[in-house]
Amino acid sequence: MTIKVIIVDDQAMVRAGFAALLAAQSDIDVVGEAPDGREGVEVSRRAHPDVVLMDVRMPEMDGLEAARQLLDPPRGVIHRPKVLMLTTFDVDDYVYEALRAGASGFLLKDAPPADLISAVRVVAAGEALLAPSVTRRLIADFARQRPAPRRDGPSARRSGLTPRETEVLELIARGLSNQEIAESLVLAEQTVKTHIGRVLAKLGLRDRAQAVIFAYESGLVTPGQ
Repeated sequence: MTIKVIIVDDQAMVRAGFAALLAAQSDIDVVGEAPDGREGVEVSRRAHPDVVLMDVRMPEMDGLEAARQLLDPPRGVIHRPKVLMLTTFDVDDYVYEALRAGASGFLLKDAPPADLISAVRVVAAGEALLAPSVTRRLIADFARQRPAPRRDGPSARRSGLTPRETEVLELIARGLSNQEIAESLVLAEQTVKTHIGRVLAKLGLRDRAQAVIFAYESGLVTPGQ
């Protein structure tokens, strides 16, 4: 099945380069582009892409607000694309906020072309882009900037998880893939997927990206562990 993508970035050369790279893949179709967040939301509503590549810093409307509008649309708008944030900076607080809003992950603009192609496929498949070591480091940096967890906040919600589900959540937060979690806990990979589904459902989270944020904010995982 072809993955439909739109590219939202205020630099025309960046949009052109990404579009050429992605359009050359047999399973990816670039169905639109936009120079700012406001137009990006409009293009997405018309084109119904599977994945939106969203720059963080743009005029008119930044990528964070655009991501919020796409991921929490007004009544009557059904389509919710996956949003993959693009950033020039290796530590960007906007990206942290985008993950909390429901973005499926982020990628540095200077990443190798193969990483961009892989990221689009990973996000389109419903996974979060959280496995690479650079992402683990960035998530830890974002978490380090957050206030200490409150007793009546995420940590209280976490009490509804079983011990096994808590283990799975911790390993997700450490950046392990489903296969790596299965090997670590000596479980079948399908069993791990079932546990992850239950964790997300119990905590009211959209995907693995939000699960990582939750794990840090609840104190289950602390930066530098």
